[in-house]
Amino acid sequence: MTALSRTRIATSTITGAFSRVWRTSRKFRIGFTIFVALLCLGAFSITTPSYYKNWYYFRKDTPPQLTSLDFLLGITTNGRSVFWILVNAIINSLAIAAVTTLIAAHLGLFIGMVAGIRGGWVDKVLMFVTDTFVTIPGFPLLYVMSMVLRPILTMPLLGLLISLTSWPWPARQVRAIVLSLRERDYITVARLSGMGTGKILASEIFPHLLGWHLINSTNTVLYSIGSEAGLAILGLSILQEDTLGTMIYWCQHYGALYRGIWWWIAPPIIALILLFISLYLISAGLQEYFNPRLRG
Repeated sequence: MTALSRTRIATSTITGAFSRVWRTSRKFRIGFTIFVALLCLGAFSITTPSYYKNWYYFRKDTPPQLTSLDFLLGITTNGRSVFWILVNAIINSLAIAAVTTLIAAHLGLFIGMVAGIRGGWVDKVLMFVTDTFVTIPGFPLLYVMSMVLRPILTMPLLGLLISLTSWPWPARQVRAIVLSLRERDYITVARLSGMGTGKILASEIFPHLLGWHLINSTNTVLYSIGSEAGLAILGLSILQEDTLGTMIYWCQHYGALYRGIWWWIAPPIIALILLFISLYLISAGLQEYFNPRLRG
């Protein structure tokens, strides 16, 4: 079978699975629709004008107006358009979450699979490292690392830091699943037939973990966005870049809530709420699809 044929089979499998979960889960449909709508809003960042980062480019504290996109959601106290800040903040927050998910979810999956299938000293060493990170409080560790690295903090680096606090639990969960799967008869038959450990993981065990991995990846995106927002509110995120968290930070800094500038504080909060709701519904929909007992 050629690489092109395998790619076509994988693409058709993914498409078929998506269509089935779309048909069977109303939660997934609602969550995915909200998430795509937020992505479409964030797509406006492609057309962001060059002046959108300039302070006092517009008259400060101007309420929303329908005259142009610049004034659609009003103007901040530092004279910037809330609309352009919001669309860039959505994309930047999702970019940080994507880095976190690519690292944390896959690192936890890999470590858990290797520890579970190999056992022995490999399992002991990997679980010792994992348990060490589990016992360290995540957010205080993230707080300290962000404070130390703040002068050189970038969005990819921030995603990496959040990953360091979010990979251990997936690793332990995957290990527990693999420990159960490796005792099944078909794994014993695969070993007796001469199949290697890597092939057993890829062809016999990973398909059972795929549904769990998708759900965990969705939850990791939630965790990453929430962690970045928490750091930003404390002033420890990348304040020179627009994220949903830094939007709330600058609202606090200028006292927007106390001064009645609702058009500045409302968009990031609403966007965060919709993101959390959409990702939760996507995760719940995937759980219902992969576990039919939850569909009732």
